[in-house]
Amino acid sequence: MKSSAMDMCHGPLFKKMVAYTVPIILTGVLQLLFNAADLVVVGRFCGSISVAAVGATGSIINLITNLFIGLSVGAGVASAHAIGAGHDEELRDTVHTAMPAAVICGAVLTVIGIACAEFFLELMKTPEDVIGLSAVYMKIYFAGMISSMVYNFGSAILRAAGDTKGPLIYLTISGVLNVVLNVFFVVSFDMDVAGVALATSLSQTLAAVLVVIALMRRTDSCRLELRKMRISQKPLVKMIRIGLPAGLQGSLFAISNVIIQSSINSFGAAAMSGSAAASNLEGFTYIAMNAFHQTALNFSGQNMGAKKYDRVAKIMWISLGCTAVLGLVLGVLTYVFARPLLGIYITDSAEAIELGVVRLLYISVPYFLCGLMDTSTGVIRGMGSSVAPMLITVLGVCGVRLAWIYTIFQLPKFHTLEGLYVAYVISWIVTWIAQMILYFILRKKQKAL
Repeated sequence: MKSSAMDMCHGPLFKKMVAYTVPIILTGVLQLLFNAADLVVVGRFCGSISVAAVGATGSIINLITNLFIGLSVGAGVASAHAIGAGHDEELRDTVHTAMPAAVICGAVLTVIGIACAEFFLELMKTPEDVIGLSAVYMKIYFAGMISSMVYNFGSAILRAAGDTKGPLIYLTISGVLNVVLNVFFVVSFDMDVAGVALATSLSQTLAAVLVVIALMRRTDSCRLELRKMRISQKPLVKMIRIGLPAGLQGSLFAISNVIIQSSINSFGAAAMSGSAAASNLEGFTYIAMNAFHQTALNFSGQNMGAKKYDRVAKIMWISLGCTAVLGLVLGVLTYVFARPLLGIYITDSAEAIELGVVRLLYISVPYFLCGLMDTSTGVIRGMGSSVAPMLITVLGVCGVRLAWIYTIFQLPKFHTLEGLYVAYVISWIVTWIAQMILYFILRKKQKAL
């Protein structure tokens, strides 16, 4: 293997995990900053209706894309297992199967997103003054899905090999292009939400090209040779076995968010705008916590491949501890500075800002619970179990939220934004407890081997 790749199977874990995680956090923060630039630009030059239009698409986009992004998780875990076990031929087959699979996934997503944009928006009861702009944004955004999938699959492989700095560099370059194009299209050409969507698609294409070049320049078994790309059955089956449950989990998870977004939409454009801006702020905390989820996934994956089960247990507790501290600190700080932060996005509606503050109180402050839930899932999935954590998440997150919305939330006393947001916290607690029970069951089986 490449000498500069991180050895996850030997030596002290904490320092290596932190060194591995920091570039992932920076990558995610940069990505959110560039995504925030979309909202900031439309908010300052187009108004709160345009902010609501972009925000209304988030849960739909996640619903449609999560299934396929889950397959990229499968590609990453399959690569990590092969690296840990020292199976170079299996790794080469995985890489050359993953990239054409990414192109196919992206093409399917493009067709679905463009053809069904209005249908999904109407299903979510998107207000008439928002739906037209939302549909335009979605169609242009989904035109860049092939590039997005290639970047996700390629980055998953690089991270499985220990390279977290590369994706950070590529995203930085493409993100700068995104910001420049945002201003250029919106300010110079008055393209409104179409401009930010086009800027996003073009910048994603650049990121995809850079990831492909990085894979082609590697000197180890992760090296990509375009002429050798083909769909091989064995790595594809493993990617699907691990990634499909992860993708289904993400999609079903998104369904509950779509229903919640529909409930938010019923409170009007101000609630939609405030929620969209607050959600973007929450994303910075989520990205930081989710970085440890990715670290836990790949570290546990390589050590499972090497059959070093005791290190997997240490990976779990280090990841949970780091996630809890980071999530709590960032979540509280976001709420403390809520109004000036929301004011960056929203300049024409004091009501929208106050409604955004409400969301941050109920979601941002206890957000570390979501991080604990995701991180434990990452370790379990890295251990090779994907169906069980999917079922737990579907029942714990989707089940609890839907049950809450269709029962408690329907009562007049709880039919408020506050009553809606409480469903998030309850679902995180229930699901995390269940995931930890599953982890201890799997751990017990390992010791019996």
